Amino acid sequence: MLGKGWNTKLRAASALGALALMASGCASIKDHRGYLIDPALTGSVQPGIDNRTSVERSLGQPTFKSEFGKQIWYYVSIDTKQRPFKRPQAKTQNVLMVSFDEKGNVATVERRGMEKVVALNPDSHKTPTLGRTRSFFEDLFGNIGSVGAIPGQAGQGGGPTGSGPNGS
Repeated sequence: MLGKGWNTKLRAASALGALALMASGCASIKDHRGYLIDPALTGSVQPGIDNRTSVERSLGQPTFKSEFGKQIWYYVSIDTKQRPFKRPQAKTQNVLMVSFDEKGNVATVERRGMEKVVALNPDSHKTPTLGRTRSFFEDLFGNIGSVGAIPGQAGQGGGPTGSGPNGS
């Protein structure tokens, strides 16, 4: 038969194992989204030397292209980190913007990071609206007598008399 000391050690080891298993679920998740930036390839794109074909061969298809105005290709890379029970947050962001002239040659190459990212904190409790605020009873009884009434003719009955589909 086993002694009391062994039983206590087994319980402690089980509790420690369960605690380690639960703590592993609290680890942060790191993720990469978008283009994998290779500094050697992105540094090789030079204005006046490269064109659309050479940029596409060296960097691949862009994340997205501008539809209007100046022809710009965007290569977007975002590294995110997600803590337990939270939404993912961008930790680093790199945007490579390659703009082309009318002939298809590279005009400029710009790099941007997190300095252009805007953090928005919307208020999820209320949506502000224009107009007056009404009480519960005004909402409940506010339309009594207004159905079928013609605007500007208070107290007179009758329906709409216009030539439109709803009488307007």
